[in-house]
Amino acid sequence: MPTQLLITRTLNAHFAGPVDSLLHALHIQPQYPAKPITNEFAMELLVFFGLLAYFIVVRLTLNVEKPAAFQHLAEMTHEFVSEQGEQIIGHGSERFTGYLTVLLLFILLCNLLGLIPGLESPTANVVVPLGFALVTFIYYHYHGARAHGFGYIKQFLGPVWWLYPLLLPIEIISHFARILSLTVRLYANMFAGDLLTIAFFSLVPIGVPLVFLGLHLGVAVVQAYVFFLLAAIYLSLAVAQDH
Repeated sequence: MPTQLLITRTLNAHFAGPVDSLLHALHIQPQYPAKPITNEFAMELLVFFGLLAYFIVVRLTLNVEKPAAFQHLAEMTHEFVSEQGEQIIGHGSERFTGYLTVLLLFILLCNLLGLIPGLESPTANVVVPLGFALVTFIYYHYHGARAHGFGYIKQFLGPVWWLYPLLLPIEIISHFARILSLTVRLYANMFAGDLLTIAFFSLVPIGVPLVFLGLHLGVAVVQAYVFFLLAAIYLSLAVAQDH
């Protein structure tokens, strides 16, 4: 059985029974029935409740005359995402601001958890980035189909009819390859960052690891932004009006 973090052991001690029942109802057999909650799920749950608390605090402390620190942070985040969306997606990008904001913040916090002693980055496990990639894949195709209706299929067919049989399978494969690209890029970078940090902390516990903590912080921020950026680009391609 993999080593479990303190928060994971606590969750399993209190909720293993209900989680097992839920998984069995969904015809899913947990690998470790006595401890079905994994470190990755526990970390994602921690991020979820952290973001939920953050948004609640922002909503309850909104003040036009004397905005609090959390409100300033929320306004900066909203402004950043809105500007990026406007530049990449163009007109109508505001309807995607909510999803892109949550995607950016969720991945960023997941990446940064590895810097906190006793916690780890869930994005260093391939299943978590795969989940983000699949949700993004479904999201941009949904909005592409919503924007163009049946005409959305033209994106997969090319400019001339006699190329349709050739381009359709190529385009379908290329779109599914985006899932692989999003997943591997985030997972590989976070896994490597965690591995390097752990290795240098075990070899030289003082001084040198601080450099790798700084690098890990940079990688965490950059990879969250890259995922966000690619999601915005895929959305812009899906809803563009010049297909």
